[in-house]
Amino acid sequence: MIKKFQEDTALLLVDVQKGVNDTNYYGGTNGRRNNPSAEKNIIKVLDNWRLSNRIVAFTKHNSREKGSPLNLSLESGKQIEGMEPHEHDIVVVKDVNSGFIGTSLELDLRRAGIQRLVVLGFFTNVCIETTVRMSGNMGFDTYLVHDACAAMNSIGHDGTDYDPDLVHNMAVGNLNGEFCTAITVKDAIHLCDQDADYLDRVQGNE
Repeated sequence: MIKKFQEDTALLLVDVQKGVNDTNYYGGTNGRRNNPSAEKNIIKVLDNWRLSNRIVAFTKHNSREKGSPLNLSLESGKQIEGMEPHEHDIVVVKDVNSGFIGTSLELDLRRAGIQRLVVLGFFTNVCIETTVRMSGNMGFDTYLVHDACAAMNSIGHDGTDYDPDLVHNMAVGNLNGEFCTAITVKDAIHLCDQDADYLDRVQGNE
């Protein structure tokens, strides 16, 4: 059973910025992204979460790479509509994959009494995976809402073009059971209101 998300649980939205849809930049000339429902699912979880007045946190990526669409000075660096932070939300700006490196995220969460973290956003195999790994290592009880995340195709060292569904699923598979417990949007909304006796917490690394 997984216990209901309460005041010690925060929702973390990772890099929910317009530039995540720049398929050519991230995936090359045949760039493509999986899970076209990710944005709708993120908003669904966020809107439900705000009803409970629990903590919401955001990372914003401000890339050091020339030409990156995730630059806060660009239109593509702005938040996706419907995912804007509110006045009292935790917001950190990062320039590497992890939301915890070079930011006050861990300190802000600890000061707010947060022990459990629910993570969603972009990209599953990059900033989501890095942030979730560190969250688990830091001792947060971590949940990944996998159908509220998305990945791009990935070009391997030998030129192989890996499908974005494969990239996404491999990342979730690597994280679940070691660094976090992977859940669905439906599960996350259920857990906002009550325990889920149909689910098992599987996070290891403890």
